Amino acid sequence: MRRTSRDAALALDKLFAQAGFPDGLFRALVVTHAQVARMLAHEAVQGLTLTGSTEAGRALAPLAAREIKKCVLELGGSDPYVVLEDADVGAAVESCVASRLVNGGQSCIAAKRFILVGAVREAFTTAFVEAMRAKRMGPPTEHGVDLGPMARRDLRDALHDQVERSVAAGARLLLGGEIPGGPGAFYPPSVLDGVEPGMPAFDEELFGPVAAIVAARDEDEAIALATRTPFGLGAAVFTKDVARGELIARTRLEAGACFVNGLVKSDPRLPFGGIKASGYGRELSIHGIREFTNVKSVWVR
Repeated sequence: MRRTSRDAALALDKLFAQAGFPDGLFRALVVTHAQVARMLAHEAVQGLTLTGSTEAGRALAPLAAREIKKCVLELGGSDPYVVLEDADVGAAVESCVASRLVNGGQSCIAAKRFILVGAVREAFTTAFVEAMRAKRMGPPTEHGVDLGPMARRDLRDALHDQVERSVAAGARLLLGGEIPGGPGAFYPPSVLDGVEPGMPAFDEELFGPVAAIVAARDEDEAIALATRTPFGLGAAVFTKDVARGELIARTRLEAGACFVNGLVKSDPRLPFGGIKASGYGRELSIHGIREFTNVKSVWVR
């Protein structure tokens, strides 16, 4: 049976009730866009948090502003992974492939652009393509499958259009890039090389199993390319010099979550969220709790 996000939300509703929580503490509602606007205007609703596309965030943020209600937006991303010349190529490839294909590549914090510095490019690209090629695509219910279908055919077709437009602009297709026959919104693990600013694979979010390889002469150019994006959700840097990597992550990469020698992921102990077109506010940790609390001052003489 095909499961949807609606099914998952309604199942959570039932789980809260079965666990004995008070009626109405958690409630999943299946509503239209117009109903969301009316709900947000209701006095019982004190805030809005959205995980979705940047376009959805642009539509909902003005509604929250109009009602003067707190808003947290966790939106799209085009996460750059910078691989410096001294990186452990094998470990970097393993993390990069895992991040690119998480949830079928349909994750806001999945790695999107792989920025390779200097001489590391050839070794990384060769190993990366072979690792992507080895991933098995098929129904997720089958044993040994690494990559299932995308959520919808229209999303798959939009991703393929980004690939085709990038190739037309000069990118080189090293792997995949063809829509397979048969049922399901499948798209194979794909790798584009020679990706540059101005191409869809660089400028736009690739929400599916397509990797964009970008060449950089040195660290400075790599950082400039990494930050040349309207998004700022996650970023990573790979280097054997951990102190150097931490400095880059802390002071040079522009993102809400910056990782060193590992793939970007959320952790309930740490604040999670983005900057720029990736949204604002934070989820998780004490910072996430405080997003929807009001500080109250009481003065007694």
